[in-house]
Amino acid sequence: MPVSHRIITLDGPAGVGKTTLARRVAQALGIAYLDTGAMYRTLGWKLGAEAENLTDEQLRAQLAGFRFSLSGTGADSVLAVNGVPVGQEIRSETVGMLASVVAKLAPVRDAMKAAQQAMGAETSLVAEGRDMGTVVFPNATCKIFLDATPQERARRRHEQLAAMGQPADLAELTEQIRLRDEQDRNRAIAPLRPAHDAVIVDTTALDINGVFEEIMRHAGRV
Repeated sequence: MPVSHRIITLDGPAGVGKTTLARRVAQALGIAYLDTGAMYRTLGWKLGAEAENLTDEQLRAQLAGFRFSLSGTGADSVLAVNGVPVGQEIRSETVGMLASVVAKLAPVRDAMKAAQQAMGAETSLVAEGRDMGTVVFPNATCKIFLDATPQERARRRHEQLAAMGQPADLAELTEQIRLRDEQDRNRAIAPLRPAHDAVIVDTTALDINGVFEEIMRHAGRV
């Protein structure tokens, strides 16, 4: 990897602020921002829960119809599928659960890994997700793993949804996050965990600026 070509990974469970922070770090460094969670959400939204019942061959055939691309840098980065920018339709909690379902399927993970690595081969980027530092970009320039308690993550998500005009029940959100954690951390393929050489940042007691400064202490040096 050329010195000028940087891959910075931000991994962690739902609700730790990965999206906001990755976009901000990419903006500060002047490189692209890759929202890999949006890729899985897009597939969950388009394939639906029935994807679990398809054979690997059927699933691969459907996956062949999706082409992801990345353009722009920082806050202006645009993720598109088949030339169409990914929009807010994938941001519901229901789609989030579908994303967690399809993410357990080996053909999906293989296809997404190939697509993500192809984008990383073309440009420097900040990649956020759940297995960026462990599986997709094991030789990344800098690896960060963000975490926080389920209760704090649910509270943040509750505030985020309210700001988007999507009121939700806090107790239900907490349970959804707990279930999604269980799925993500215990799946057989690419379970959610920090890379052995990742910097682990507990964000529970930090505001967004504090977390950003901690990330930049490491990412800004590479």
